[in-house]
Amino acid sequence: MTVALITGGGRGLGAATARELAARGHHVVVNYRQDAARAKEVAAEVGSAVQADVTDAGDVDRMVDRVLAEHGRIDVLVVNANTVQPRFTSLAELTWDEFNTKVTGELAGAFHVTKRVVEVMRANGKGRIVFVGSTAADYVGGGRMAHGIAKNALAAFARHVAAETARDGITVLTVVVGAVRTEASAHVITGAAEEKLAANSVLGRVLEPADVAAAIAAAASDDLRTATGSAIRVDAGWSVLVGGPLR
Repeated sequence: MTVALITGGGRGLGAATARELAARGHHVVVNYRQDAARAKEVAAEVGSAVQADVTDAGDVDRMVDRVLAEHGRIDVLVVNANTVQPRFTSLAELTWDEFNTKVTGELAGAFHVTKRVVEVMRANGKGRIVFVGSTAADYVGGGRMAHGIAKNALAAFARHVAAETARDGITVLTVVVGAVRTEASAHVITGAAEEKLAANSVLGRVLEPADVAAAIAAAASDDLRTATGSAIRVDAGWSVLVGGPLR
């Protein structure tokens, strides 16, 4: 059985993706940082759970060593953990510490786990890596400076990883996610805000976690190897209508 490791897999989008990967035949290792109870609840359905702070290289080494000891392989890596939730505010109000913490945390959470798992995949001669990005990388405003720049950096990192690993049999894709209804976004996607987001999408609605999970699982399959380095937008067609709502 193939083994998939998903960071931040204990809740929201990560949990939905874990369940979708399991439904497609993977043994899923659910990484979590703090909420062991939630992660183990998901793991009971999909495979197993392992604690690690993915921004810490030592923690990542211990996590990967444990997965290898228990399963002998890592075939799929989904880089999903939202390591830092920034305050949405203007440049005038944003502090350097807030900005630096978000950008550094985002990249550390991707860098350490990707570097370590690429070693494993190279040794196996194949692998699939999926980064979970955001449309916030493409649009400015709304106080999203720290978040948007962090996601831009993540997208660039993914392309560089793709270029370095393509001939090792490793496929690297980014799933760029629009407005999705999760616990983390519940305070944002509500009332008038949800109506506006829905009106500015081709499908006329915001995303559910299952919508994105299906795209991540597809990106993790063998079918998209020649698309390595690409980004798949999953935003209910929001980017198509950025000039205004469908009439």
